[in-house]
Amino acid sequence: MPKRRVLPWILPAILLAAVKPGPAPRFDPWTIIGPGGGGTMIAPTISPHDPAIVVEHCDMTGAYITLDGAQSWRMFSLRSVVGTFAFDPRNPKVIYAGNEALWRSQDTGRSWSMIFPDPKKNTVEHQNGDHSEYSLTTGDASFPAGRSISGILVEGAANPRMWVAFGPRRGDTATLLYVSSDDGKTWTRAREFPDERILELAAEPDALLAIGNRHVHRLANNAWTQLAEVPAGVTRASAGRAGGSTFIYATAQRGEIHVSEDGGASWRAAQTPASGRFEAIATSARNGRVAYAGFRGQRGAPGAFNGISKTTDGGRTWNFIHQESNRPSPSLVPSWIESRAPAGGRDIFFDTPWSLGVAPTDPDICYATDLFRTYRTLDGGKTFETVTSARVGENTWTTRGLDVTTNYGVHFDPFDVRHLIIGYTDIGAFQSHDGGKSWLSATTGVPGNWRNTTYWVVFDPQVKDRLWGAFSGVHDLPRPKMWRNRDPKTYVGGVGISENGGATWQLSNEGMPQTAVTHLVLDPASPADARTLYACAFGRGVYKSIDRGKSWTLKNDGIEGESPFAWRLTRATDGTLYLVVARRSEGHMGEGGDGALYRSRDGAEHWQKIALPANVNGPVGLTLDPRNERRMYLAAWGQGRPDVDIGGGVYLTTDAGATWKPIFQEGQHVYDVTVDPKNPQVLYVCGFDAAAWRSADGGATWSRLRGYTFKWGHRVIIDPADPKLIYITTYGGSVWHGPAQPGPDVPEDIPNPVPVAR
Repeated sequence: MPKRRVLPWILPAILLAAVKPGPAPRFDPWTIIGPGGGGTMIAPTISPHDPAIVVEHCDMTGAYITLDGAQSWRMFSLRSVVGTFAFDPRNPKVIYAGNEALWRSQDTGRSWSMIFPDPKKNTVEHQNGDHSEYSLTTGDASFPAGRSISGILVEGAANPRMWVAFGPRRGDTATLLYVSSDDGKTWTRAREFPDERILELAAEPDALLAIGNRHVHRLANNAWTQLAEVPAGVTRASAGRAGGSTFIYATAQRGEIHVSEDGGASWRAAQTPASGRFEAIATSARNGRVAYAGFRGQRGAPGAFNGISKTTDGGRTWNFIHQESNRPSPSLVPSWIESRAPAGGRDIFFDTPWSLGVAPTDPDICYATDLFRTYRTLDGGKTFETVTSARVGENTWTTRGLDVTTNYGVHFDPFDVRHLIIGYTDIGAFQSHDGGKSWLSATTGVPGNWRNTTYWVVFDPQVKDRLWGAFSGVHDLPRPKMWRNRDPKTYVGGVGISENGGATWQLSNEGMPQTAVTHLVLDPASPADARTLYACAFGRGVYKSIDRGKSWTLKNDGIEGESPFAWRLTRATDGTLYLVVARRSEGHMGEGGDGALYRSRDGAEHWQKIALPANVNGPVGLTLDPRNERRMYLAAWGQGRPDVDIGGGVYLTTDAGATWKPIFQEGQHVYDVTVDPKNPQVLYVCGFDAAAWRSADGGATWSRLRGYTFKWGHRVIIDPADPKLIYITTYGGSVWHGPAQPGPDVPEDIPNPVPVAR
């Protein structure tokens, strides 16, 4: 009998324990690269069976698990932003996650299945609107569609019940509580809480507690009792048991802490700050006298600070155990994130904890998450360590697998293929000199109010170490949330130039007002000492430089509108320029604010509008076939509809824009199209529909790239060091690196997903 072939990326769980900090091995052939951290992390939840197992989520659709006490993390994707996690108290391998559906893993987070609604009852996934928001329709009549799960509890009795709280939906203020007594096979509505948000579900030996922002509700002997009114303005709560009693800790809008020692029957004020406010709160489920509270803006010597306070006596006394102002706490083992804090200036740089998680079995273990990182203590607060990144060299870092970063391009030095630069949101630009194994910041010299986002980088193909960067103080363009309530003419940013490979930058924007620069194109035929460059200024138009970026001139002749959302430029080998203007509308065609496509044959001196395909008003990117530049691919964003968006996907022209036809409609939120320059029949598309796709026949047929399932993607970049590999940039999931053709046997986070509405 032949030996069974074992795929190299399928690893037994025991091998997930990392020898040293770094990303956890994945079960697919993809690697997620970058410095780690860099975005908002939320709700660290620690296993009651093993405190080395922790799950948490972020605000950018990724979820994360560590099996080795935060030495390494693995990202997984459950179609949209996870809201809450819970561990099964009886089975250490079973974990639950809630977003618009209830998910269960029975193999310690390796794979997940939907259990509510019933996926077999005509359950269909929808991805609609500007952010391709996830929703479900289903024939499961028991399921409350249109809500998100805010709490999960599995009781620990011999025949446990499972409880799920669904938060209010638009136009409704009630929380709904559902229960299953048959391991999630069937569900019934147990209770409705009008005008109340349930903050926490907790179990007592003989009762269930639903802790709301108005009351604590107790279920015992199949009867509900409404206990004492919760203190006014409570927004966070956490419960734990100690000495036969249930302790509940809560923080309120005014910033104070309240404690109940009797499961919500009575309350007392536990801590009222003289300044600032307490926000995040967490206790140990089995050691309820110990709790940690995150605070913001506390005043004291030498100034204001954020950090963590702790009680070990049920909230009678509290002590500050972690304090950060404009420099990290001396008890913190930092990462690159803390090194970016300014030396002085504002009172506070480091964020307050957004959420806290305490180990049920060991109250000395506490995880904290904030706007940029996850950090934790293993000794009750004597010391902390940031656990998003691992140090590689003196100033270089790599991810531990906790990545919450948005990125736009992977840019390669034409003189050194191992020199890479990634343009990020929130953390600027990072570069690697070893092919992506380690990373260091690449924004030295960029003004502080420009440094938030690096939208693009272009290397000079003939002058070593010379490059230009597109910088902006405003991120997430062209998404409407960034310009709905702010005039783009108030944006800050511009162009910078580096003559030393990105080590330092100088401003290079004379004649260009402060603006969000989203793209740069260089004319390689221009003289090396007088390069011609073009820049997209979002809300202003196209700028041109003929002196290597020293000075710029606005070139908008023919572009309609006073403040065009200039987004992307494409240059043909004959010098023809194409401009994509992003739409300033999410509505239907012709209601104003439609996106547009322009062409210039005279170096941006004049622009001519090109008709878009029928029903398309959201162009995002234009890509040319390098062997036939009259053949062009347009990536488009759909118009929002209740069922399936329209007008998105990929459109092909073979006559330079005179006519168009759709060639890819599997996703309605396509961010970009990539053409393999060595074989233009090979195409890649990526977008916000939880997939990337490949075509080997010029777009006639497509196959999904297995293993890559991150919800919000940007673009595919072919690896110049190995054309069998590609990079995928994402909106919130860092940069993925893996095979251009993963193959049909690659395992995925959700082996049996529900159908997607088309």
